[in-house]
Amino acid sequence: MENPFDNPAMKRTSDWILSQEFPSDITIQVGDATFNLHKLRLASRCGYIRKLVSGINGFKVTHIDITGMPGGARAFELVTKFCYGENLEITEDNVAMLRCAAEHLEMTDESKGASLVGTTEAYLEAVALTSLAGAVTVLRKSEELIPVAEEVDLVGRSIDAIAHITCHDSQFTMPLGSTAGSYNGVKVWKAVDDWWADELTSLRIDTFQRVVIAMKARGFKGIALGTLIMLYAQKSLRRLNMHRRDKKMDPRQEHEKRVVLETIVSLLPKEKNSTSVSFLSMLLRAALHLDTTLACRLDLEKRMAAQLGQAVLDDLLIPSYSPEAGTTFDVDAVQRILAGYLEHEGEATRLDYNTDDDFISTASPLNDVGMVGKLMEAYLAEIASDMNLPIDKFTDLAEMIPERARFNEDGMYRAIDIYLKAHPHLSEAERRKVCKAMDCQRLSREACAHAAQNDRLPVQTVVQVLYHEQRRLREAPAHPPSGASSFSGESPAPSLPYKPAQSLMGRHARGGAAQDELSRLQRENEELKMEVMRLKMRLRDPSALPPAGGAPPPSGRPPPPKKPGGGGFMNNVSKKLGRLNPFLRHDAMDGGKVRTKPPKDRRHSIGW
Repeated sequence: MENPFDNPAMKRTSDWILSQEFPSDITIQVGDATFNLHKLRLASRCGYIRKLVSGINGFKVTHIDITGMPGGARAFELVTKFCYGENLEITEDNVAMLRCAAEHLEMTDESKGASLVGTTEAYLEAVALTSLAGAVTVLRKSEELIPVAEEVDLVGRSIDAIAHITCHDSQFTMPLGSTAGSYNGVKVWKAVDDWWADELTSLRIDTFQRVVIAMKARGFKGIALGTLIMLYAQKSLRRLNMHRRDKKMDPRQEHEKRVVLETIVSLLPKEKNSTSVSFLSMLLRAALHLDTTLACRLDLEKRMAAQLGQAVLDDLLIPSYSPEAGTTFDVDAVQRILAGYLEHEGEATRLDYNTDDDFISTASPLNDVGMVGKLMEAYLAEIASDMNLPIDKFTDLAEMIPERARFNEDGMYRAIDIYLKAHPHLSEAERRKVCKAMDCQRLSREACAHAAQNDRLPVQTVVQVLYHEQRRLREAPAHPPSGASSFSGESPAPSLPYKPAQSLMGRHARGGAAQDELSRLQRENEELKMEVMRLKMRLRDPSALPPAGGAPPPSGRPPPPKKPGGGGFMNNVSKKLGRLNPFLRHDAMDGGKVRTKPPKDRRHSIGW
């Protein structure tokens, strides 16, 4: 004979069922589990079962199948304990299940004692929904009990409790103060704790959306909210391989990912700097990969434009998933991002939203413009090597970079040179079109030296480079001040990654001022050489030496009278060379007729 307690659910309740005075008279089927119980015990507490076993034919009912039981066999086992008066421990993990099971079985009658509905409600109000951990746990358990959990408002009350606690408890909303400071002028809020953030990020996307909306309504915003959304996005999109152009994903799973991503984008905080540019770039890549709505992608591009000054090159290297584009990277998206940045770059107010839908950008910090210019030049150099990049896309993006955002044209010249090298079959007219994006007057000396010998540049561009360099050399001051700039009074331009030929570098890098200085030094060097030669000739000529015991003439004095006919030729040569001596006095240039008496204390030495 089959043991009635072979069922796992009945084994857990066998001890107190067997202790009953009367044998069981009804069998309850809950899913795969079977419970042999007593009608009287169940009917006294469960209105649902009481209706089935009451009446004229109630004594004939021996089997009941409870379909759609919230919580299944585990919940009914706990309900059975409550009906039999056994000790029932209510916890944060099972209170949601018990509350829904009590609602389904209509356990509201308090005539026989406390009802299960009243008992669970009291626990929810006094214990479970008063702490963040309890509210999050109840919400997570309630997701498995919908729609009954919605009927008893378990989901709504749990969400309200989470929003109230997170927005009014200083543990979650107080600023970090001196330990964290601020991030780009925005006060940093205390980061979300891992333990409850992990619980919230395990919610379904629709439930998570309701939680975030409730938290926003209560005033929870800024970095903490952005961090929470970022954690949820990383968990939900971590299996999405965005490096593959071909989508090897189940259509149903792809649809679910698309819904999650679009919902996450709609929940992003409206405050500037609440999320990083890298995170926004990751969302944009996922949006392009999953082919989300146009509004979703444009929203991400607008947010990236507002924080473009904080971006790095990798943030802009967004793969192109469109087979029609043909290029490796999505240049159109970056062009729209730059256009959005330039559109709001001059505004003076801080980034914010004036309504729920209208986006108000602000002027970026003063150093943002130069940083964005360098970033876009680096991006141009990165995409320039793409063989499939059309000329129009390259030049359109290059011409969008404003002149005030470029320190000089070296970065633009580098990108153009890479593009011309990667596209060697361009015609002369096409190369001229590419080079129009560069202002030859703003190239540094190093770039001019390289461009002058660059065979890839069109002849017209090379002529312009040489013309502007020659004009700059003519206009350069003869004696530039110490630390003078090599370009237009600004700080020296950074060197290019390639080095020009030595001859051209020497001619152009030194400039007109350096050449003047070199000529002056060469003249002085020649004069010194001539003076040394003159002194050697005087030493070799005996007539040019002073008499014994005497002293040589002082500096600027003519030599003593020579003997007639003695050393005349050498003496004449010495006189001519002496005129080159810059230290001679004017009164000594009369052929040696002026003589002065040397001082008595002068040392006996040879010199001037």
